[in-house]
Amino acid sequence: MTLRPYHAVAKINIFLKVTGVRGNYHEIVSRFMRIDSLYDTLIFEPKIDAGAFELHGDFTCKLEENTLYKAYKALQQYVPSTTVYDFFMTHRVRIEKRIPAFGGLGGGSSDAATFLLMCNDTLQLGLSKQELSTIGLRIGADVPFFISEYTSANVYGIGEIVEPYDEPPLHVELFTPNIDISTPRVYQCYREHYYHPITPEQVRQWVQKPSTTIVEHCTAAEANDLFMPACHEYPELNNEVKPSFFFSGSGSSFFKVTDHG
Repeated sequence: MTLRPYHAVAKINIFLKVTGVRGNYHEIVSRFMRIDSLYDTLIFEPKIDAGAFELHGDFTCKLEENTLYKAYKALQQYVPSTTVYDFFMTHRVRIEKRIPAFGGLGGGSSDAATFLLMCNDTLQLGLSKQELSTIGLRIGADVPFFISEYTSANVYGIGEIVEPYDEPPLHVELFTPNIDISTPRVYQCYREHYYHPITPEQVRQWVQKPSTTIVEHCTAAEANDLFMPACHEYPELNNEVKPSFFFSGSGSSFFKVTDHG
């Protein structure tokens, strides 16, 4: 069996607006867009000695905290046979990381989604995109978007609703300050100091706007409800703001559109 490498691409949030809360979670509406030029590379490799799940790559977290390991465990629980377990007794996962961690570019979620897609293809599991998204949502809110493989999509709720948005991809310039941002901390700050969910009518207006219109007529703070909370919690971010740059997710990455498709 020839095992080809897969690309786990980055994403940006053209806009991100909070629509309410669901228990401890914030519900959002956001325009996600794939950035195919920035990606991690995943490959399954045979290993000589059969044994426990192996993940090789440049990570700072423990194996049990890694989204790839969580995807492996979640897939094992979902698939009734021992197919997944048996495969990773004799194969390991190698990943070449390029997407910055803690940057709001979805690296961990994209890795997990790509792992699930790879397993579905390689092991011929026959799972639908909806089934893979259900598994993925248990790992992270952004995983269903990456499972969809849409270029651009409006994402709702806590990430479980992904609707394709028909527009050409944008070429962007990215930069990620050396600031490790905690997404839960930013959301907590939003809830305590900036909570102002948009109305259903405003949701309809945002999801209909082309991404080019948003980046031409909005500021970073107008487009992303998490920008001000992030700057509140991490004041050094204020020194990184540049004209015409927007904020992705909870940061710390910024992007600027350089070509409208």
